[in-house]
Amino acid sequence: MQTRFVRRTISPVLVASALFGLLALAGCRHENPNVIYMPDMVYSPSFKAQEQGSMRMPVAGTVSREHVAYTYTDVDKAGKELVNPLRATQTVMARGQTIYNTYCIVCHGPNGEGDGYVVPKYPRPPTLQSDKIRNYPDGSIYHVISVGQNLMPSYASQIAPGDRWAAIHYIRALQRSKHPTAEDLKEVENGSR
Repeated sequence: MQTRFVRRTISPVLVASALFGLLALAGCRHENPNVIYMPDMVYSPSFKAQEQGSMRMPVAGTVSREHVAYTYTDVDKAGKELVNPLRATQTVMARGQTIYNTYCIVCHGPNGEGDGYVVPKYPRPPTLQSDKIRNYPDGSIYHVISVGQNLMPSYASQIAPGDRWAAIHYIRALQRSKHPTAEDLKEVENGSR
């Protein structure tokens, strides 16, 4: 009976002293440890993103297989020389709507009027319904999507070239829905649409 009493009183004392010892050792710092686990992690150089030297440069004399050089620097020149290679089929229009609703709608709004979801926080973008943009050739809009303009960044890394052309077809459809041409009205009157 006496042994049980001793075991019960010793056990909480041992546990308390062990916890105290662990807490005391946890606060100790050893500046020169004998063994360093994973020294590459301990002594690795740190770089900040986009800092000089942090980006890996491609191997000299190589070009990515997916790289397509875009040589235009002027909106007017791109507008004169670039022509939309896609026909406005139902499939192309559906793809253009998907791209527009993914990337463009947040700023330009559902009807291209510059009333997107981010407008209260950021400056209002120009409306795609303006005479200026409606008179832009397709190549000029392609250039703006590829390179960016004013506050609009380049979307070349997010939107593939074919998808940019499809989005332009959809933008043209949005423009025609707000500003139909005489041919559009004639087709509606004849019931061909």
